[in-house]
Amino acid sequence: MSFADPPFLIGLLIVPVALYWYLGRQRRRRALARAFAAPELTPSVMPNRPGLRRHVPMLVLLASIVALIFATAKPQVSASVPVGGAAIMLATDVSGSMLATDVAPNRVSAAQRAANTFVLGIPKEVRVGVMSFNQSPSVLSLPTRDRAETFAALGRLQPGGGTAAGNAIEESAGILGRLRTANGRQAPAAIVLLSDGKTTSGIDPTRAARDAARLHIPVYTVALGTAQGSITVKRKNGTTVNRQVPPDPQALAEIARISGGKTFAAADAAGLRTVYQHLGAQLGRRQEQHQIAGYFVGSGLVLLLVGSSASLLWFGRLI
Repeated sequence: MSFADPPFLIGLLIVPVALYWYLGRQRRRRALARAFAAPELTPSVMPNRPGLRRHVPMLVLLASIVALIFATAKPQVSASVPVGGAAIMLATDVSGSMLATDVAPNRVSAAQRAANTFVLGIPKEVRVGVMSFNQSPSVLSLPTRDRAETFAALGRLQPGGGTAAGNAIEESAGILGRLRTANGRQAPAAIVLLSDGKTTSGIDPTRAARDAARLHIPVYTVALGTAQGSITVKRKNGTTVNRQVPPDPQALAEIARISGGKTFAAADAAGLRTVYQHLGAQLGRRQEQHQIAGYFVGSGLVLLLVGSSASLLWFGRLI
């Protein structure tokens, strides 16, 4: 819980002042009682003393004051709510290196499964688009709330070719930048870019990241694979060679930094699922402050009523 107007909490200083006044009043009451009758005669003079019950109305009154002071400071709590009109583009690398089996069963299959988990975990209000890219981007599904269409698009990821991450970012940002909310404003949007290697063709990814940043579209990058990842490449003469295909987390981290997003790395399928689950929770929802001053006002008034009623009932006075 936080407060929108915390300076009003200085009013809580009235509580120790009131306690000091009340304790002083109790001391004077006891002094008057001793002057009225000797302590050993008090039980016979006042056989039905209220005891601790005497202090209940004052304690309830103080609790009421605290609640009402809290209300003036406008208490608020943070709640997670779906991002209205938001859109996310899943841009997945399908270059030939995605056939590496260091991430079981292979990188592209692990990416498909993690993306499915991601889509299942975000609010239905969020639109999701799917893009694959190798030496050129291919839009498999425009941002939509139709999850069946999204799942079908993810099932069409086919690896092969080079890597043009910059073109994928530029194309994704162009699609997302044209989306609008119900009030005509640009829709909140983000790109989730999964790749396992260096860019081998197309425009500079950092330039594309700057273009996305100008549109206020952050790029969240995921580096998939291990340094030991390799694929078998067939030569023109019919022979094969084993080629190392390590991920390039530094390049992806730079894309995320420039665009205002975040970067992640996943060395196995379980790690990738965890990353995507985290992204689903982060991108599909936002934290919103809700005022709860009304609860404190209501509680304060109820406590005030209870304390006053108890004092009138037991002692025939308000305090």
